[in-house]
Amino acid sequence: MKIISTGSAEEKQKIPSDFFKGKDEEVTKNFIQIPETTINSGKKSRSTDTCGSVTLKSSDYPEISEITILPGINRNGCRENFSSITIRPGDTISVVGPTGSGKSALINDIEIFARKDTVTGRTILINGEDPPDEYIRDPAKKPVALITQNTKCLADLIVRDFLQMHLISRKISGESIIEDTISLANEFTGEKIIPDVKMTSLSGGQTRSLMVADAITISNAPIVLLDEVENAGIFKEKVIEALKQHQKALIFVTHDPLVSLLSDRRIVMKNGAVDKILTPGTEESDALREIIRMDGLLCRMREKIRAGELITSVVAI
Repeated sequence: MKIISTGSAEEKQKIPSDFFKGKDEEVTKNFIQIPETTINSGKKSRSTDTCGSVTLKSSDYPEISEITILPGINRNGCRENFSSITIRPGDTISVVGPTGSGKSALINDIEIFARKDTVTGRTILINGEDPPDEYIRDPAKKPVALITQNTKCLADLIVRDFLQMHLISRKISGESIIEDTISLANEFTGEKIIPDVKMTSLSGGQTRSLMVADAITISNAPIVLLDEVENAGIFKEKVIEALKQHQKALIFVTHDPLVSLLSDRRIVMKNGAVDKILTPGTEESDALREIIRMDGLLCRMREKIRAGELITSVVAI
């Protein structure tokens, strides 16, 4: 996924002419002109939305109360074995299955609001209806943030200016939101993000952490799709907790047992299709407690190894 720019052409024209004063002319020129976007997201319809001490500007689009996935076909052309899957704000859905089972294809269908026009044949509805054309044609208005483990940044701007660009393109005022976004991102990564460092200098984990924080604060995306971000060096439990706290509909592809068990439901993929939909409830509570303990142990070991310490005893950690 390329992090290049956000906002429509009309929004970009409103960027102050002196914003790039002193910055690399060619880089900033390209940053403005390239139409591709990374954080495809929109904001809920309400007069204001509050994140911490920051007031976010309202959107002209209806509030998303639910996303519905209608079945398509598997790789053999057989219909998927479910009638519909409904996801609401605050829900956490993990998508699991072997490599090549169709996990990423499922979240890609959601990201583009498939209308039986992909290889899976699925249909995605918003509030029980076809999504507005603006959600599909204008990336700045799509209520979706897709963040993958392969996120890269091509914008040669410092972190502060990158976030400022996003604020301007979305017509959001308030300098404190930049600090709030970076502060939130630093809760997700072990290596702190410095506001004046270039985006291209960030590690993979830092970049993903910043994009998750951006999806919560600036984009205010009601739908967040994560594709195996637990492999990117971020604190997965904190990410899930923050997204649930801000009532995001969270759908994530994962191979991580802990992340899977932290979700409300699990979609199990097989042969390019949804094979099962599991809602464990309290049945897995004992296993979850044990996995949390084991994960904490592994995290402490990881930090000691990163600090250059020798692991002489697991018990001593």
